Amino acid sequence: MRKIFLSTAVLGLLLATTSCRESTAEKAEDAIEAAAEDTEDNLEKVGDEIEELGDEIEEEIQEERTDADDN
Repeated sequence: MRKIFLSTAVLGLLLATTSCRESTAEKAEDAIEAAAEDTEDNLEKVGDEIEELGDEIEEEIQEERTDADDN
C-alpha cells in the first residue's frame, strides 16, 4: 500500500513540476517578447527624436549662414 501511495505521490509531483515549468517558460517567453517589442518601439521613438533634432540643427545652421551672408 505504501508503494502505491508513494508512486502516486511521486507521479503527481512530477506532473505538477512539469506543468509549472512549461507555464513558467511560456510566461518568460511572453515577457521577453513584450520587452523586445517595447525596446523596439522606444528605439524608434528615440530615432525619430534624433532625426527631428538633426533637422532643427540643420535649419539653425542654414539661418546662421544666411545671416552671415547678409552682413
